[in-house]
Amino acid sequence: MGSIEIAVVGIGNCASSLIQGIEYYRREGDEEHIGLMHYDLGGYKPYDIRIVAAYDIDKRKVGKDLADAIFAPPNCTKIFCNDIQSDGVIVQMGRILDGISEHMKDYDEKHSFVPSGELEPSKEKVVRLLKESGAEILVNYLPVGSEEATRFYAECALEAGLGFINNIPVFIASDTDWAARFKEKNLPLIGDDIKSQLGATIVHRVLTNLFKKRGVKLERTYQLNTGGNTDFLNMLDQRRLKSKKTSKTESVQSQLGEGRLSVENIHIGPSDWVQWQKDNKICFIRMEGKLFGDIPMNLELRLSVEDSPNSGGVAIDAIRCAKLALDRKEGGILHAPSAYFCKHPPRQYTDDEAYRMTEAFINGT
Repeated sequence: MGSIEIAVVGIGNCASSLIQGIEYYRREGDEEHIGLMHYDLGGYKPYDIRIVAAYDIDKRKVGKDLADAIFAPPNCTKIFCNDIQSDGVIVQMGRILDGISEHMKDYDEKHSFVPSGELEPSKEKVVRLLKESGAEILVNYLPVGSEEATRFYAECALEAGLGFINNIPVFIASDTDWAARFKEKNLPLIGDDIKSQLGATIVHRVLTNLFKKRGVKLERTYQLNTGGNTDFLNMLDQRRLKSKKTSKTESVQSQLGEGRLSVENIHIGPSDWVQWQKDNKICFIRMEGKLFGDIPMNLELRLSVEDSPNSGGVAIDAIRCAKLALDRKEGGILHAPSAYFCKHPPRQYTDDEAYRMTEAFINGT
């Protein structure tokens, strides 16, 4: 089937886990493939993905070989595949725009971003380099709240003729104007805000759907999360959280149909940064409802996961679905993959429905 050439914006913990995972499954071969929803997806294996261009703004990554940059501070995710083979890809200086929150300057460099002194590129230069790299798909891993920066790179993808996978809660796929522009260019678009393989929101969604199916009236719920990576430190700035809270809340509310909860009865969102947790994310979910005979019940759950690898397998599938669309010359929003892989797709479905739709998409049916 050939390779899948991608460009990545934001060489943080999630990009590190993705790149480690590609190499991990290359070394593992065809015997074992624990942790993947699909090993062979439409003829493409995880290790068919090649990163041919990379952008970041941190001085510890810009100008470095990508194989080394993924392990540079402030990255703190677990290393499950070291000695990454170098393909000669050098991390390019990107555009900062709103990619760094002001409050991060108040924290130690080992936890926060340190802007490079390199000259920021023009849009024309980014577009030219993307074309020269041979990339087919641009994968967005910018920090939460990077509204301007995400739109900048989405523009670059359009001008360079690349598909776009938006892994963060800035609304591109779920914005009708952006969706129309990708459709006009016949370029695949997947988004917005990647789900984890088994994370807080997917578990909360499934439980909410279970309540509804089993006739339990959900009356109140919360989801509280703590972590120690740059994502949680970045999100201490409440001004950057509006789209994130909207994305996570709507993902759960969508499972209730007409029985949506009032604003005062649902709280979902990042809660605090605990630096010693590093890339470990701890989630607390509470759900209160009524059973048969109006009898009250409640459920409490604690989930602990390594945050960034938890989305790696989902990203690998999203990339391969985007490649299938390119092979088939299908452009615009990929509704089934977006619904299955993302928290805030243009159209919400239950996860069972989204799973069946995605399998049909993969099979070309």
